[in-house]
Amino acid sequence: MLTLRPATIADLPAIELIYNQGIEDGIATLEHAPKTAAEMRAWFDGHGKRYVVMAALDGDELVGWASLNRYSHRCAHDGVADLSIYVRRDKRGLGVGRQLMAALEHAAAAASFHKIVLFALTANEAGRRLYDSRGFREVGVFQEQGKLNGDFVDVLIMEKLLKKR
Repeated sequence: MLTLRPATIADLPAIELIYNQGIEDGIATLEHAPKTAAEMRAWFDGHGKRYVVMAALDGDELVGWASLNRYSHRCAHDGVADLSIYVRRDKRGLGVGRQLMAALEHAAAAASFHKIVLFALTANEAGRRLYDSRGFREVGVFQEQGKLNGDFVDVLIMEKLLKKR
């Protein structure tokens, strides 16, 4: 049974480790250089109460994290949050992502977000299955959106409305 809670400063070393695994694996982000502790601290400090970072713990071990991120600084987009989600390599495929997504969607609705958007590499099949299972819909694909290992890759755009009008 996982414990899900807002992340704290003390969680940053584990969050950094998991994020760097995602960078190394080359399937979840277009980042290419590992993040440093200082970079992760600046990222964390940029998240406020509304832009929550959720931690998933198996006992005392942080095994995954997810965050709501600012989509745009324009006030017209205040109701839209961007999603990030990462699971420790040895815990993938065990339902950690699904539980994190559910908790993050609940937090987003409680913070008065109207929808969540995400950008995923088209090669990330496990991520796509997770997003589909949580009711996200495909909006489109940015063709050759960025480079990964020297090659241009496509990026999938998805969204989920949290509140119906």
